[in-house]
Amino acid sequence: MKKKRKILGFKQYIIIFLCIITLNFFIPRLMPGDPFTFLSAEEGQDHTAFSSEDIERHKKYYGLDQPLWQQYISYVRNLLKGDLGYSIHYKEEVLTLVLSRIAWTLSLVIASVLLSAAIGVFLGTISAYYRNSSLDKILYSGLITLSEVPSFIIALVMLFYFAAHLKLFPLSGGMSHFVDFSSRWEMIKDILLHAFLPLMALTITRIGEFYLLARNSMISILDKAYIKTARGKGLKRRRILFYHALRNAIPPIVTRIFLSFGGALGGAVLVENVFNYPGVGRLMRQGVFFRDYPLIQGIFVVMTLFVLVMNYTADAIYKKLDPRVS
Repeated sequence: MKKKRKILGFKQYIIIFLCIITLNFFIPRLMPGDPFTFLSAEEGQDHTAFSSEDIERHKKYYGLDQPLWQQYISYVRNLLKGDLGYSIHYKEEVLTLVLSRIAWTLSLVIASVLLSAAIGVFLGTISAYYRNSSLDKILYSGLITLSEVPSFIIALVMLFYFAAHLKLFPLSGGMSHFVDFSSRWEMIKDILLHAFLPLMALTITRIGEFYLLARNSMISILDKAYIKTARGKGLKRRRILFYHALRNAIPPIVTRIFLSFGGALGGAVLVENVFNYPGVGRLMRQGVFFRDYPLIQGIFVVMTLFVLVMNYTADAIYKKLDPRVS
């Protein structure tokens, strides 16, 4: 029975993936415009330098002159081989382009989720212990309000104030160009300085969800009999909160961490464009502008796989942490 459930769960992920790659194929082609109209255009312009014969020749070369169903079959067949296609605009393998940018994006996503989880769980634990107090009400209203603000709005505010006005951080990019760093540590500091504002923008918007989850879990646990027994024994408040109570509230929080990677990835796409950060989000914007179908499809496939793997990992870890789920 357990083996059958695992097979059924795996099949569900396969079906979801097939549905997503199908939408991934058709949605870019529903956008107005043509990839060859933008092939020689600069960003912000809309013109073509090709004759109709040149455009037909390019379409034939990239297989875009075939019926959609034939293009779809070729697309799926290439995916099964691990081939994400060839970028029409950049004239480079899509997989190579994505891999060159993915590290920038994943570093932001992973760091922001872990940081927001740590801050949110800590504040949620404190808020649960002092529930219905002034501190609890301030934390609750403030963090819920922040969680409703889109990440790119927070990114814009931070960009204008901390970078443009106070000049404490760089305005854009992932690192300083044309700079001869004296040591590797100097280069790392420069990269961290560029990443600080995008990281904070992503972190601030996700603290609220971990705060709420930790607060609600801790409130239910703090009313348990074994917590009252621990208090009766005279144990320190810190030990009761962070050892006895939080230890039993961890399973849903760990699950939420892995599930949050998908949402943070979507937020990173917007934040990267605000700060002109050299990640997958900026590459996606360029792919959409130039109607680069293979590039758009390749980016979405990689993002889809990342989200599905994180969801599967969350399910597996939750079952390990709480055997009752199995």
